Amino acid sequence: MPVQHGGKTEAANLALACIRCNRFKGPNVGSFDPQTGELVRFFNPRTDGWEGHFQFDLSGEIIPLTPEGRVTVLIFRLNDDDRVVERRLLYDVGLFS
Repeated sequence: MPVQHGGKTEAANLALACIRCNRFKGPNVGSFDPQTGELVRFFNPRTDGWEGHFQFDLSGEIIPLTPEGRVTVLIFRLNDDDRVVERRLLYDVGLFS
């Protein structure tokens, strides 16, 4: 939970993210699901299982499987072209699974 929404600056509340993801996320805790229009929280790696929300496609894309997955892929821009290419290259050399 972001500090501006009442969260605390302590290890259990902090989210480790690359600069790019952190910039896209900002103070948001969710977004509107592009399929349903409903407000949905982001995927939480502390409480949610990756396999239940996403699938890795051999093309390098991350396929969202749930509303939480869809808003996370959308807002964090996980399937921007450069990220897909990078992920595919990492997969090809065995550094992404």
